[in-house]
Amino acid sequence: MKIYKVNNGAVIYDGNTHQLIHLDWNVLLIQDDLRSYLTDLLSEGQITQLHDHKVLKPIGDHQELWACGVTYLRSKIGRQEESKTSGGSDFYENVYHADRPEVFFKANPSRIVGHQEGIRIRQDSTWDVPEPELTLVVSPSGKIIAYTIGNDMSSRSIEGENPLYLPQAKTFDACAALGPCLSLTNPFDDINTKIHLEIVRKETSVFIGEVELSQMKRKAEELVSYVYKECSFPFGCFIMTGTGIVPPNDFTLQQGDIVHIAIDGIGTLTNIVKTDKM
Repeated sequence: MKIYKVNNGAVIYDGNTHQLIHLDWNVLLIQDDLRSYLTDLLSEGQITQLHDHKVLKPIGDHQELWACGVTYLRSKIGRQEESKTSGGSDFYENVYHADRPEVFFKANPSRIVGHQEGIRIRQDSTWDVPEPELTLVVSPSGKIIAYTIGNDMSSRSIEGENPLYLPQAKTFDACAALGPCLSLTNPFDDINTKIHLEIVRKETSVFIGEVELSQMKRKAEELVSYVYKECSFPFGCFIMTGTGIVPPNDFTLQQGDIVHIAIDGIGTLTNIVKTDKM
């Protein structure tokens, strides 16, 4: 089952039909048994077509977006490469093997964009990449209730200069994208599930990469437990689980690039890169 947040409610895809229902998205995201909640609402749904609606970012007004880093070996290596001149590479080596993962606040809803909307790179950065990530949708009780696709935009030049600059490298206007939907199917149930990244520049693919979710070093529930350890989320929380796809060191995003992130079984999140402020 998939749920799309649209301009006039929500569209539920049950595997056969799309149905429009009217609901409060913030109420939706506090349900521990989301499938049962949606199944009850389907009796009131109206058959529709998804293309008849504007698909919005699948986050409410009150949720926070958190992120986890260095959860794949490739990410550890990439962080070490970018920070070796600053002497910060040991931090990434240590956190990859430590009991405690790297978790950090990424954005509030106002700094998040949805499918087909503009994602930004900082004007004071010289090395910028998308980070395609499976994103967990977590209820207030800490239960994973759904999954979506996330783009954790990152300034490698700023983070590489000094690890203490991480908040500036990660948090700015339109620094993250989520969408296009929420999926209730657990992608970890299939060991072959992959995340795919394609970057298109002037109608030409300039980078293509993929990684299997099975390459994640940490379990999703472990990441949730650390985010929720001393923080409460009365409206639930979205948690990015890290990236295993890192473009080469000579690559940086440019204005007008189109970023496609796909996760098997969920869909494709597409955004165009911008440098201007929102």
